[in-house]
Amino acid sequence: MAHRVGISLGSNLGNRLANLRKGRDLLVALTPKLSNYLQSGIYQSEPVDCPTESRDFYNAVIEIDFVGEPHDLLTATQSIESHAGRVAVSQRNAPRVLDLDLLYFDDVTMDKAILTLPHPRLTQRRFVLGPLSDIRPHLILPGDEATIAEHLRKLDSDEPGLSLVQSVW
Repeated sequence: MAHRVGISLGSNLGNRLANLRKGRDLLVALTPKLSNYLQSGIYQSEPVDCPTESRDFYNAVIEIDFVGEPHDLLTATQSIESHAGRVAVSQRNAPRVLDLDLLYFDDVTMDKAILTLPHPRLTQRRFVLGPLSDIRPHLILPGDEATIAEHLRKLDSDEPGLSLVQSVW
């Protein structure tokens, strides 16, 4: 059975647009044949909780069908990040070629050391809520009562606004 899953994509090193396209294409390659996917526009955002010299991020969200378990998808996204050139560094929120975060996995809820679903900071980050609102404004996450659009509208954050870079990519 295919699960509907949301994944955020971010990049602030190298050719950010090409990095997101590569990540998207590799994620879509994980989907069953003839399945549909949704993708947001690409937005530019200032780095949040990153080193001061960090370049602005390009961010997007994609929703795909996935056959397997959440940990299978986590392994696949980590492999895609590595394939795109992301290297492990000890510095928290260091600049990166490609960052993929699992946002939700159907109605699955889990809180494990390696994976929490839905993503624990999803509703606190404009750079995730904005793109997600493009494709799923009426989505209500498991255990929540508000839609993604409502979370975005009520967001109390010091994050600056997002700038649309490209709507079709």
